[in-house]
Amino acid sequence: MADTSENGAAAYADNDSGIDAGETPVNSDIAVHQHGPVPADDPADQAEADHSFYALRAGGTLIALEASKGMRPIVVYAGRDLPGVDPDELALLSTQQHAPGSASVPLRGSILNEIGTGISGPSGLIAHRSGEDWAIDLRIERVEQMSPAEISIFCKDKTTGIAAQHTLALSEGTGMLVCSTTIENTGQRDLEVDWCAALCLPLDPRLTRFLSFTGKWAHEFAIEEVPDFKGSIVRENKSGRTSHNVFPGGIMATPQTSENGGMALGFHLAWSGNHRLRIDRHSDGHSLVQMGELSFPGEIRLSQGESYQTPDFLACWSDNGFNAVSHAFHDYLNGEVLDARTNAKPRPVHYNTWEAVYFNHKEDDLLDLAQAAANVGAERFVLDDGWFGSRRHDGAGLGDWWVTPELYPNGLHPLADKVRELGMEFGLWFEPEMVNPDSDLYRAHPDWVLKAEGVDAVPFRGQLTLDLTKTAVFDYLFERITDLVGTYQIAYIKWDMNRDTNHPASSGRGAMHRQTQAVYQLIAKLRSAHPDLEIESCSSGGARADFGIMRHADRIWTSDNNDARQRQHIMRGASHFFPLKVLGNHVGPRRCHITGREFSMAFRVGSAMLGHMGMELDLRDESEADFKTLKAGIALHKKHRDLIHSGRFIRLERGETSNLVGCVAQDQCEAIFSFAKLETELATMPARIVLGGLNPDAKYRVRMIWPWFNPSISMPSIVDAADLREDGHIFSGAALMGHGMQPPLTFPDTCLIYHLEACE
Repeated sequence: MADTSENGAAAYADNDSGIDAGETPVNSDIAVHQHGPVPADDPADQAEADHSFYALRAGGTLIALEASKGMRPIVVYAGRDLPGVDPDELALLSTQQHAPGSASVPLRGSILNEIGTGISGPSGLIAHRSGEDWAIDLRIERVEQMSPAEISIFCKDKTTGIAAQHTLALSEGTGMLVCSTTIENTGQRDLEVDWCAALCLPLDPRLTRFLSFTGKWAHEFAIEEVPDFKGSIVRENKSGRTSHNVFPGGIMATPQTSENGGMALGFHLAWSGNHRLRIDRHSDGHSLVQMGELSFPGEIRLSQGESYQTPDFLACWSDNGFNAVSHAFHDYLNGEVLDARTNAKPRPVHYNTWEAVYFNHKEDDLLDLAQAAANVGAERFVLDDGWFGSRRHDGAGLGDWWVTPELYPNGLHPLADKVRELGMEFGLWFEPEMVNPDSDLYRAHPDWVLKAEGVDAVPFRGQLTLDLTKTAVFDYLFERITDLVGTYQIAYIKWDMNRDTNHPASSGRGAMHRQTQAVYQLIAKLRSAHPDLEIESCSSGGARADFGIMRHADRIWTSDNNDARQRQHIMRGASHFFPLKVLGNHVGPRRCHITGREFSMAFRVGSAMLGHMGMELDLRDESEADFKTLKAGIALHKKHRDLIHSGRFIRLERGETSNLVGCVAQDQCEAIFSFAKLETELATMPARIVLGGLNPDAKYRVRMIWPWFNPSISMPSIVDAADLREDGHIFSGAALMGHGMQPPLTFPDTCLIYHLEACE
């Protein structure tokens, strides 16, 4: 299971990287355990089970298992709790019989559907010893149920010399299933593990619709829907990071499931490296989903006594639509993944220098920007790329982590001191995992990069990937970064990763598994040395966004695209798994540098309001009127920040030309809703916006708090009739949710924000 300890800095159970937090990595062939599974201390937990059925219950979820000694472990049921129902009852209800033309007895498989079980579908475990010992058939040796919500099943195949420990646990607060499998080589010869899923999770046959999250650079978290299908869906990622286009997760639903109604299953692999997702819907009615790390040939090779543990696979079920799935992921991340040392702190409004200056660093200009950022309400100032080595463009200097004296003759002290004097935190950009060939570091150490001998490196941004599995590389990065953090009292690191890693070999062996674990350990060691240091996970925008990296990071840079219209879509997609508090959302320049579209300041601010708000624009280019609008918007965000970041976020049904989302306080006494009109519509008037999450028996005073002017094209409108810009009007929760509210007729690219407060 994942380590969810208070410091959030460790990795998987027993740390399958072979690296303890605070230590440097060892260039071993594979992450290892030398000891194998450890029994529980309580003798009662070690006792053999006297029955074959087990139930895990917590947070409204039920996992029913059949697990008899000497037999294969089977997931009988996984889904919403069925109160009063026992696992043996479900097993009997699932009884199948011989079908002509098939095996003489029904094949039930196992948790991993190994080849030895005879299941014809895809196996969750593929391993062998030079082509032998591949027909694996794991049988139960013992079962330990540590609590009503957690169980470990220990299995072994004595013929092939392979042992497995399946650990499944339910989160008490969310009902989130967190599971992993550990494979141990108990034989004398090396074992190669080509594929190992955490488990093969059975799907309710009514879940026939798949929501996949895909995209590209500057267009992350797009939803690609696959309707009712038979056969297989496979999504694979070999980019060396979570990726822009293959998010490690998805949602299964019925054809009728909506944001607030119907069955749904959300699942996710908490891993920042290569991964595979597979969904199979067979003709016999069985449906399965499995996820795991995608390794290169020979990458996972175990000597006798060594073991490999899968990343955690997360799953949650809902009878109340997609929002309920999102709420479980949001609560799990907030309560059991994020670092408790920084999680309770209000999320500071950012100012990032990138789109203001790019590589054109001038100390006086940056001092002016710091003053302007403070004047407009920023609470954190982040100096982006271009401050180090020979870094005057993106083709040189990467890896030379020294402040360049040509631009900063006194180091970063004048800027950092000024930032703190203005009441802001000082943050700094790094891209630790990469190096430019045109750098002092690469010229001195050309052997410090990941590469497959005899294969041409794929050109990518003029960068190569450093081999963090080498102790010397790991130590160099830690020493340089920790020295800069200490010297300049850096409170925040924007941690970037701007290229795919196509041939991740170290000493001839595939190394992406160890590389990913080393990244985790480098961040963990830095945060151990600097406990208040906060980290942003950036990877050409949102290409490293997953629950694995979020054990070590505090924020996701959701996208490099600050186009306010596109951000409405990106943020909605990302919200299926991540809460607003960790999703960086910035006000960009009037003319978006990526799309070329121009937007008013009111729309840019409104689109950035719901998220971890920030700015990435040259404040010196903004008009006085726009500067005042930006300042007012930041003040408004701060006023409602607690509601935005701790309220229950909901996506509401929307039309093709709009976006409607909101945050409702846990006690339903307050809410904030954002309605963005993004295009013109065919209808003469926009449809009523139907709110959600409110108390139907309560009365709410409704006010339009953004923009600060009346955006209606014609007068009078509902804004005037209900006095929404001033005192507002009192409506019942039942009317707002059952009937809805007419929005005013506005131009496209208008964002309206409503505040609701319950009245006594």
